[in-house]
Amino acid sequence: MSEQTEIVSKSAVAIEAARAQGRPALITYLPAGFPDIQGTIDAAVAMAENGADVIEVGIPYSDPVMDGPVIQAATTQALAQGFRVSSIFDIVAGITARCDAAVMVMTYWNPVMRMGVHEFSRRLAEAGGAGLITPDLIPEEAGEWFAASDEFGLDRVFLTAPSSTPERVEATVAASRGFVYCVAVMGVTGARAEVSAATKGVVDAAHAAGAERACVGLGVSRREHVEEIGAYADGVIVGTALVAALGEGGVPAVAQLTAHLSGKDVA
Repeated sequence: MSEQTEIVSKSAVAIEAARAQGRPALITYLPAGFPDIQGTIDAAVAMAENGADVIEVGIPYSDPVMDGPVIQAATTQALAQGFRVSSIFDIVAGITARCDAAVMVMTYWNPVMRMGVHEFSRRLAEAGGAGLITPDLIPEEAGEWFAASDEFGLDRVFLTAPSSTPERVEATVAASRGFVYCVAVMGVTGARAEVSAATKGVVDAAHAAGAERACVGLGVSRREHVEEIGAYADGVIVGTALVAALGEGGVPAVAQLTAHLSGKDVA
């Protein structure tokens, strides 16, 4: 697929800009439609204004595999308020109109399949989205997504974990565009007091397989986590702590926590 060399990856550009500043990229996550659609947009923009380089917006799902209790509660609220998959494009467009952060959509594969991979990809690109993070899609089953993401210039981010074999890591790295999502712990999402001991090994394996950008998610909640992981990873992904902040203190709390995580409030 020679045309891949002509595609400019929005998430790669954002991560490389952070690297040029001598720091890991800060990647932040929010569930779409929480606390409501406008609230998601406002919170995401506040993240961008306070140091987030890449913003993940997750499509709520009624039967999540990876989500911990904080994110489950938020997605349940969004669904109860009538969130529809098509609303994700309004959210992405609302964010990209107001900031320069790369906006990725994180979703299980079924909602994309139900809409149609080509149609979903077209609408995401039109909204200014950077691409998709797909936790339950493996490269061997992603042929249609490869074609659509190439056609519309979208990033495709696959996941590796502590349990991934060397062969699986190589396949994941080869299939990804933008960055590789390194899952730091086995289990569901959630803020943790300490960084998993397996984290560096997952990142090192991705780098060894050729990943130019390996970013770590699951369990990150504090500035010291960002600094520790940033010593060997290219980006740090924070979700649960920010979702909790939004639920408890609204957009101002999200702005404050993002500034802390990015080091903007560190003298």
